[in-house]
Amino acid sequence: MVERVEFGGEMFALIIRGDYEEDGAKFVTSESNALQLGILRHREGAQVKPHVHRNTPRTISEVQEVLHVEYGEVEAEFYDARNTKVGSVRLRAGDTALLMSGGHGFRIMEECKMIEVKQGPYLGTAEDKEYLNPA
Repeated sequence: MVERVEFGGEMFALIIRGDYEEDGAKFVTSESNALQLGILRHREGAQVKPHVHRNTPRTISEVQEVLHVEYGEVEAEFYDARNTKVGSVRLRAGDTALLMSGGHGFRIMEECKMIEVKQGPYLGTAEDKEYLNPA
């Protein structure tokens, strides 16, 4: 199952629930999205042709993140451009979230382990992050 997290017409996140079981390679993002996220589910004996990715220059003006919850439970909170909390969603073991826009924070509901993937290079907190003071 894939859920769209939208508030006020803005897409904040895509959530892929841990019980998603569709066969094949399915991308949940559009081809123009800054970070591509897909689910690859193949049967035993299937093959993915060997390949390389060409080093083609790209201009990316937005940083997106992918979080995968290995175990535990977290509440992802979403903030708009005015630092106002617009909503939240619970993420449980096996869930994956693509954080696409706006601000976000997390409340740890159960001890958890998450894997995070985001665009680099990392330029340090002063250059890469702006902490919010929610309204």
